[in-house]
Amino acid sequence: MFAQIKEITLMNLRNLPSRLGSSSVIVVGIAGVVAVLVGLLSMATGFNKALQGAGQADRAIIMRDGTTSEMNGAMTAQDRATIKAMEGVELGAGETYVVAAIDKIGTDIAANVVVRGVEPASFDIRDEVRIVEGRRFEAGKAEIIVGVKAASQFAGLGVGQQLPVRDQTWQVVGHFTSGGSAIEGEIWADLANVNSAYRRGGVSNTMRVRLDAPEDAARLDARLKADPRFDLMVRSEKDFYASQSEDRTALINGFGVAVGIIMAIGAVFAALNTMYSAVSTRTVEIATLRALGFGNLPVVVSVMIEALALALLGGLLGGALVWLIFDGYTASTLNNASFSQVAFDFTVTPQLLQMGLTWALVLGLIGGLFPAVHAARLPITTALRGE
Repeated sequence: MFAQIKEITLMNLRNLPSRLGSSSVIVVGIAGVVAVLVGLLSMATGFNKALQGAGQADRAIIMRDGTTSEMNGAMTAQDRATIKAMEGVELGAGETYVVAAIDKIGTDIAANVVVRGVEPASFDIRDEVRIVEGRRFEAGKAEIIVGVKAASQFAGLGVGQQLPVRDQTWQVVGHFTSGGSAIEGEIWADLANVNSAYRRGGVSNTMRVRLDAPEDAARLDARLKADPRFDLMVRSEKDFYASQSEDRTALINGFGVAVGIIMAIGAVFAALNTMYSAVSTRTVEIATLRALGFGNLPVVVSVMIEALALALLGGLLGGALVWLIFDGYTASTLNNASFSQVAFDFTVTPQLLQMGLTWALVLGLIGGLFPAVHAARLPITTALRGE
């Protein structure tokens, strides 16, 4: 039986060049399914990676109790000084979180970009932030530094350019990276300068702290909630960014799978049509093999292997295309929690490529099964007459 399967399969595969046109329908159709599915899921993976990559276990955000956004809340300089002196807090810095409407490059469409007012200690707390062009802003001056992803997505953010915000004009003096996290889609400026431009006095929205140990977050949260002077809570960065990414990641994943299923249905029908056509043109050939003693099972298996080979080729083609075109491609989408744009890179992972190949093989299996069974069950005498 195995010898028969081998001989029929090799014959089918050698004859593929003669059926190049019809076979390419399966390859291209399945390649399209894999490319769309993996491409959309790589968007969700990149978005999730950008947000969660901004969090570290020994850092926490102190914000108004019950809120889910950094935009809400108000902490005075005295509040911040009191918290900095508390047990478990190694470093602390106030942050003002606002947005500025900036045109996207090549369009007249404005989108909200995060403007984060920070203190000098913010750079020590977020030690992954690195200046890659220019320099840091100077305290008290209308200067800003811009994340590399924001600079690539929005107009007027090149080093040396000026950005009008409210009744001020800010000078871009540097670009920074942060290990690929969502912070690279932000604009940073001196806390006092941002508060002045947005008329916020001396308060900040939140406070960022580096803790002596990750478990100090829970202890600090309990202490602040027990203190009647504060209406604050402490959230670890990991938990905070994970909660922000959940809804949007689930939406993109759901959309990607839905589109993939719709396209998969079309690809299955294309595969069925192509394999039925391939089998029908070889009806006499298959009947002759069966008359010579080849069994039904080798015929079924050989047709299935042909369909799976074409599907595998389509899956590899689709995966290669999406990896070459989309992996590392920078885009931005709305963060519902802050009503601002989050810049991120599409991330095509080995797991996504494996999923794409699995889908391709399943589609090939379905597309080849029924034509294979039909070929094996067709009466030999009828098949030999070409009926």
